[in-house]
Amino acid sequence: MASITQTDAVMFRIPHALLALAAVAAIALTAWQMPKLPSVLPAPYATPSSDNRPTVIEKPENAQLHVPRGFIVQVWASGFSRPRFLLQGAKGEILLSDSGKGVTGIASPYSRASDGSVYVFPEGDPAQRKVLIRGLNRPYGLALWQNYLYVGQADSIKRYLYDPDTLTVGPGQEVISLAGFNQGHWTRSLLFDREGKKLYVGIGSGANVETGEDPRRAAINRYNPDGSGHELFATGTRNPIGLNWYPDTDALWATVQERDELGDDLVPDYFTHIEEGAFYGWPYSYIGRHLDPRIEDQRPGLVAKAKVPDVLLPAHVAVLDFVFYTGKMFPSEYQLGAFLAFHGSWNRSRRGGYEVAFIPFSNAQPSGTPRDFMTGWMLAPDRKQVWGRPVAVFQMTDGSLLVTDDGAGTIWRVAYAGGPRG
Repeated sequence: MASITQTDAVMFRIPHALLALAAVAAIALTAWQMPKLPSVLPAPYATPSSDNRPTVIEKPENAQLHVPRGFIVQVWASGFSRPRFLLQGAKGEILLSDSGKGVTGIASPYSRASDGSVYVFPEGDPAQRKVLIRGLNRPYGLALWQNYLYVGQADSIKRYLYDPDTLTVGPGQEVISLAGFNQGHWTRSLLFDREGKKLYVGIGSGANVETGEDPRRAAINRYNPDGSGHELFATGTRNPIGLNWYPDTDALWATVQERDELGDDLVPDYFTHIEEGAFYGWPYSYIGRHLDPRIEDQRPGLVAKAKVPDVLLPAHVAVLDFVFYTGKMFPSEYQLGAFLAFHGSWNRSRRGGYEVAFIPFSNAQPSGTPRDFMTGWMLAPDRKQVWGRPVAVFQMTDGSLLVTDDGAGTIWRVAYAGGPRG
């Protein structure tokens, strides 16, 4: 067993008590248990590597999404191919990236796809949606800066002159070329700093574990708004997906998908604040100085500097986007905490993820163990069938949450409907 102290990170594992058979009104939050032993990481290959990919099916008639008592879930919009990231516009409109059909797993070389889109919902009204941009190569990240809409595609970052009054765009202008990046992790996360001076771009690795990749991969990159002035802000992050500033601070937080094929419980995905210039392990090590046995050309000087993440998540749950909650609708226990989307595993013998989890914060730091908030997409951990896969969590102006689901092609709305707010 590899040793990691409880002061280094918060860690939890998925229990299997909350399945789709329970009535939604009766479900209460189940807290994850902090490990009591200091040794919480199994040895590499403690269990075989399992290729257990899900089969996405139509929603069963009796299937429900489960949320804590007092909350309700409703369909906000549906009929998409693969709805991914959501962004609020200046006039109350909501923008959505849809990566299109035919996206396969990390192991396959991608041919250029061209059926991705960006939608816009005028004034946040799902009944009025329109396609804003077509013919995109697996769009994911969206960002607004001055009069431009930025769109992160697998092979480029483009910006479009954007008019929020007419909800129209001009021709796309490539500001960052990612030619040759079509293989491997394809999401491109975008985030501007609070002053609008720098654009942060999360780019995942091209392989599960490999040395010698383009240094922009498995990294959080920083650029000027026109694409010039490239800097490596943080490295060793195998697939940094969610990027957000903690409210009223300059602290950058990220969700990161870790490596596969070391066993059911290695390596934990994680959620952490990101330090400029820091190294987070990939591909040489994980969770600090735990060496990956598959890498022959180790770099001990670099590994000695590897950061231990703030919050460890279950291995292989494929954490994606997250949001810090600042709304007034939910009870006070959720204020300034984080909601994270777990897209769901393929490399575990018993399925994990397929849910939205919540992590409480206090004084701008995680203050408790994570717990599940929205479950039910997975029929059972020992079954291949799932009927949805959460991607992004987005806070509406009224304090409700939207959750994109690229398995069901749906956007769900979660609202608080009753009980004391605390």
